[in-house]
Amino acid sequence: MATQATETQAAFGGFSAELFSAHAAGQTAAPSWWLERKRAAYARFASLAMPARTDEAWRFSTIAGLALDASRKAGPVELGAAMPVPALAARAALTFSGNRLAGRGQPPPDLARQGVTVETLSEAVLRHPDLLREHFMAQPQRLGSGKFAALHEAFVQEGAFIHVPPGVEVSEPIVLVHRAEEGPSFPHTLVIAGDGSKVSVVDLFLAGAVPQRTALAVGANDLYAGHGAKIAYAGVQDWSRETLSFQLNSTVVRRDASVQSLNIHLGGRQARHESLSQLQAPGAFSEMLALTAAEGSQEFDQRTLQIHQAPNTKSDLLYKNALAGRARTIFSGLIVVDQDAQKTDAYQSNRNLMLSDDAEANSLPGLEIQANDVRCTHGATTSRVDPEQEFYLKSRGIDPTRAHELLVFGFFEEVLNRLGDAGIHGALTEMIVAKFKGLRSPHAR
Repeated sequence: MATQATETQAAFGGFSAELFSAHAAGQTAAPSWWLERKRAAYARFASLAMPARTDEAWRFSTIAGLALDASRKAGPVELGAAMPVPALAARAALTFSGNRLAGRGQPPPDLARQGVTVETLSEAVLRHPDLLREHFMAQPQRLGSGKFAALHEAFVQEGAFIHVPPGVEVSEPIVLVHRAEEGPSFPHTLVIAGDGSKVSVVDLFLAGAVPQRTALAVGANDLYAGHGAKIAYAGVQDWSRETLSFQLNSTVVRRDASVQSLNIHLGGRQARHESLSQLQAPGAFSEMLALTAAEGSQEFDQRTLQIHQAPNTKSDLLYKNALAGRARTIFSGLIVVDQDAQKTDAYQSNRNLMLSDDAEANSLPGLEIQANDVRCTHGATTSRVDPEQEFYLKSRGIDPTRAHELLVFGFFEEVLNRLGDAGIHGALTEMIVAKFKGLRSPHAR
């Protein structure tokens, strides 16, 4: 019996049936269908096993670090690890602290007139139930984190809901801030772009203002682009250095629509990011971008799946990682082309810049093609800073440390330059430059 109890505690990590019952009881305003969905999610969470070393979807991951704990409070963050509050946060339409709404910004005056909805998940459950039933975590988990997705769905309390009506173009980016406080955090963002609409969304995942910062963050987002719609999404993960993070992204792209999704990984002790993109109709285009600045003993685990389900679709994935210290990254990406998806054009590239002899980068790109008239390429590279380029900069009087930082940032510029919004480009550049101070040059003392 003692062994069974220990195994149960390891699988649930303190997220017991009693804790879930207390959570559900607190959802007094939620409709019955939402609570039933949560109960079904908790049942899935309880039935699924924790990842094991033998699971292919968790190859190279540090399984021992996946300790779920519903009550643990993280200790003080390492000195120098905290990032300054980004200027972009001041423009937030919604700010969440832990699992609750902490503030609303002043939205652009034309949003309401155009019928654009920017509200909380708890509000949307009551006001837009049909849209939530159709799009909230509607896609199956295929990349290994089914247990964590079920945990998120069971315990999610608050999040952002954005709906853009057909034909409406939102000129200014919609910024969302998720701040972690004590205890586990379950941030969620749902973006629904109607046919022919256009919207840009920025998600900022930030450590809280107090030294005690969350030890567990299980986040998810859903991006749906209707026929001819355009979504530009940027997510910046800058949790504290004591955080175990899971972020599960799902994208659906319809006919002649396009979604650009950029994910920047800066914080966390161990962070797993899964990104699923489904191109469901002809003319669909998905651009999947990511930048990771890893230092110390951080581990960033990235798993991607590009599924082409219709003819004449295109996807382009570019993930870049810069690693210093004893940091580790894992990239495992798969392109799947269904039998009817002729004329598919798919590209996948993972590039790693090694800044330390002790860093480790693992890359597992793959293809699964069932059609015979396609163009699919994939690859991975690992390299170091070019000593000739570094020598050239130093010979022009540039300090060795500064020269090193310039070359590392130049490595990331290829991705940042794909952003269409100059303001977002500048704001994200500032955040990455701040993190670069940790990616020290071998010449720095």
